[in-house]
Amino acid sequence: MTQAQAQTEPKLYTFDEFIEWYPETSKVRYELHDGVIVEVPKPKGKHSNLTGSLVGRLLITIDKMGKTDIWTIPSP
Repeated sequence: MTQAQAQTEPKLYTFDEFIEWYPETSKVRYELHDGVIVEVPKPKGKHSNLTGSLVGRLLITIDKMGKTDIWTIPSP
């Protein structure tokens, strides 16, 4: 018996398909990498602190620009 097995290629998704597929209530985060849906861990520790700081600064800047339509995936 050989160890070689046929591997099926993963389905490739477009961005629109990914948005349609994305589970709104999932506690798991996903990203689209070259058409493949990938589960990603939530940031922790220093990374989480840095992310929060950057988002805060971006929101302040966006507010100063008078922008009101900010979108995230998934939406809160």
